[in-house]
Amino acid sequence: MSANVALPIPHKQVRQTSRAEIGDRLFVVGGKVLLLVLLGVAVLMPLLAIFWRGFSSEAGQGGGLIAARELLSSANFHWLLGNSLKVSLSVAAIVVPLAYLFAYALQRTLIPGKGIWRGMSLLPLMAPSMLPGIALVYLFGNQGMLRGLLSDNIYGFWGIVLGEVIYTFPHALMILLSALSLADARLFDAASSMGASPAKAFRSITWPATRQAVFAAFCLVFTLTITDFGVPVVVGGDYQVLALEAYKAVVGQQQFGRGALIGMVLLLPALFSFGVDAWLRRRHGDSMSGRAQVFQPVPSKRRDACYLAIVLLICAVLLLVFGMAVYSSLVKFWPYNLSLSLNHYQFNDTAGGGWLAYGNSVKMALCTALIGSVLIFTGAYLMEKTKGQRGLNLTLRMLSFVPMAVPGLVLGLGYVFFFNLTGNPLHVLYGTMTLLVVCTIAHYLTTAQMTATTALRQLDAEFEAAALSLKAPLYRHYLRVTVPICLPALLDIVRYLFVSAMTTVSAAIFLYSPDTILAAVAVLNMDDAGNVGGAAAMSTLILFTSAGVSLLLAWASRGLLRRSQAWRQTAPGH
Repeated sequence: MSANVALPIPHKQVRQTSRAEIGDRLFVVGGKVLLLVLLGVAVLMPLLAIFWRGFSSEAGQGGGLIAARELLSSANFHWLLGNSLKVSLSVAAIVVPLAYLFAYALQRTLIPGKGIWRGMSLLPLMAPSMLPGIALVYLFGNQGMLRGLLSDNIYGFWGIVLGEVIYTFPHALMILLSALSLADARLFDAASSMGASPAKAFRSITWPATRQAVFAAFCLVFTLTITDFGVPVVVGGDYQVLALEAYKAVVGQQQFGRGALIGMVLLLPALFSFGVDAWLRRRHGDSMSGRAQVFQPVPSKRRDACYLAIVLLICAVLLLVFGMAVYSSLVKFWPYNLSLSLNHYQFNDTAGGGWLAYGNSVKMALCTALIGSVLIFTGAYLMEKTKGQRGLNLTLRMLSFVPMAVPGLVLGLGYVFFFNLTGNPLHVLYGTMTLLVVCTIAHYLTTAQMTATTALRQLDAEFEAAALSLKAPLYRHYLRVTVPICLPALLDIVRYLFVSAMTTVSAAIFLYSPDTILAAVAVLNMDDAGNVGGAAAMSTLILFTSAGVSLLLAWASRGLLRRSQAWRQTAPGH
């Protein structure tokens, strides 16, 4: 009789469990399939469209192998390629040592005011790449404030190099800061006990542990420089480079085939750098073990004084450049009337896009930050914290890493060739704000993905096991447990996507319409029209907006983080 009474209970439990499992499976598999479709449309298809356009022999397309052979064998292409390589190698050779010294000062010395210097060093991330070029024009141009300091004209090779050095410096710095933050104090203690000098300890411990990061920073700076046309279009003068040629071919001359071929050429150094860097990472392995002790630099007045001087010099240059850009945006009529005025901020009275462009950029940045952070973090969770679908996970990871090796200029060209096809049902998105948001998310996907993945891998797998044993739906565990724990990383992704969307120009330059023009594109248009003051004003507005939103987000999230991260604090006596 007791057996008859107990029979319905297991049956009911089995039915409830099966419903939960079905819901979890739909959440996992459905989410991964949706992510695969989005990555295919936003990343893979535009890249395939570039190769199709470049190698197609149809009329109006790239011209096939014959056109490619003619381009690659032409004297003009050799001149452009030589200029691009010369500039990129020079910039990387200057930036990487300076960034290494700066990062070493912040991580391995006891100089005062580290937070202030680090904040100043990140200023170029908050503005479009044209701003350093505009500031250099006001400093060293034909009517510049310091024009007598340079023997050569700022318009040309050295103008591009100086502008790119300022633009790429924080990108290299972030990689080297991360590398130098990892150090095992036990190795330095052992070296000191054996009588090794600081120079010997650096050569035998620090350099081997960071040389892979140095190469990665070199490759990143080289790729950013060879694919950027923002600085060359402002201070390049007669010194032309490949990225500027691709921009002119598509925007100015409507030669889409030529633009596709140059885009493929620009893709090669990025792919080569990415492949070598990935190979070196596998050989390098982990630099710290789980028993490593935190390194604390010992006091040294001479060392700290030298590094403080280096940091002050670099920060002074950055403040001079960005301060000059802000000041020039407030000058009434340079250089004849230096009285301060807000005339350059009356964008509606000048060509370039006006306040509509600034409003569009803020709107796109907000949509990119909110939508992109949700999609990227959820996708990373599905790939890292759910079991099964190994082949699907591998495909998603590969597609997520593709944008890291694709310059923004090349990605933007791919979007033109794919979404501007009349037979493509997604053609209706061309010229819309939606496509700009999709392209920006895809462009900055990899860095945000790596941030989310790093945070998720720190979570113990027992969290998901506990949720499974409690029969809790996976999506509820994701929202109530995983998201609050990883909130710092999620907020970092939001901030990164917002600032990147405000300053991007390389991909968006090909995709905007008169109604969706962006602030960074307006800077380019105003500079082309000769309104350098207006371009400086719009760049300054982008700079202050990016910095202000970053500070506001950090302030607003402080209380939220304190509450959501209370579990990290160990209460004594409990």
